[in-house]
Amino acid sequence: MATLSPPRRRVRPAVRNALIGWSFILPNFIGFALLTLVPVVTLFYYAFTDWNIFGVAEWVGFANFTQMWHDDSFWTALWNTVVYTVFHIPLTAGAALGLALLLNRRLRGIAFFRTVAFFPYITSIVAIAQVWNMLFSPEYGPINALLRALGADHPPGWTVSSDWSMPAVIVVGTWREMGYYMLIFLAGLQTVPTQLYEAARIDGANAWQRFRAVTIPGLRPTTFFVIVMLTIGSFKVFDLILLLTNGGPGQSTLVLSQYIWQKGFLENQFGYASAISVVLFAICLLITLVQFAVNKRRAS
Repeated sequence: MATLSPPRRRVRPAVRNALIGWSFILPNFIGFALLTLVPVVTLFYYAFTDWNIFGVAEWVGFANFTQMWHDDSFWTALWNTVVYTVFHIPLTAGAALGLALLLNRRLRGIAFFRTVAFFPYITSIVAIAQVWNMLFSPEYGPINALLRALGADHPPGWTVSSDWSMPAVIVVGTWREMGYYMLIFLAGLQTVPTQLYEAARIDGANAWQRFRAVTIPGLRPTTFFVIVMLTIGSFKVFDLILLLTNGGPGQSTLVLSQYIWQKGFLENQFGYASAISVVLFAICLLITLVQFAVNKRRAS
């Protein structure tokens, strides 16, 4: 007689779906763990060590943070980072919102102008820095040529002036990023019900009153997201300043990200650079938590 094989155990649908889901996210999670999570955890360890890439890390406790407290260059970089952030956030958010309002229309060719506004964000940062350095040239740049034509006897030195280098960097940073945040504001504007604008218009509200009473409240979640992303991006600014001014003249545009790069990759002080990175991470985390708390309080 033929023996009957035992019945196979059927996998529950919930378990099967979970396994399928994990099979999709596992490759990305492995990449995140190897390329992001492990380096970040390692960073916190090296922040308490004296380590260069050619030797063994030596535990020094809080010596790096004590050194940081007495490091004038660190405080200069922190101050420059704060200055850049304070001016860059409102200028970029305001310009992006203005562009979004201007381009939120059903007109022929509007897609072309949206593309033009977004194009600087995807342009090579090397090309952007080269072109703007030529535009800001004190002697031959068209910006100063225009200012002289308007009657300015001594136009600014821009990127070669310690007084004007930071404003120049802020202008370029705003110009480069406003197109990206414009698209985010455009997406937010699409979610504001048109019935609210029609009701406000029927009640006799003018354009400014409709903007204050309808557009701004409707864009509150979008604005919060933009501000958070701009804050983190401003504190992490690196490539633009490195290529545009290289932190100069002197240390007038030196920021924390560039100072970390200098200490780590130029001076081979990876322990000290890691400590500065931890401080930068803590600043970004603290400000982000405060922003979430304020937004939650306003929403309640």
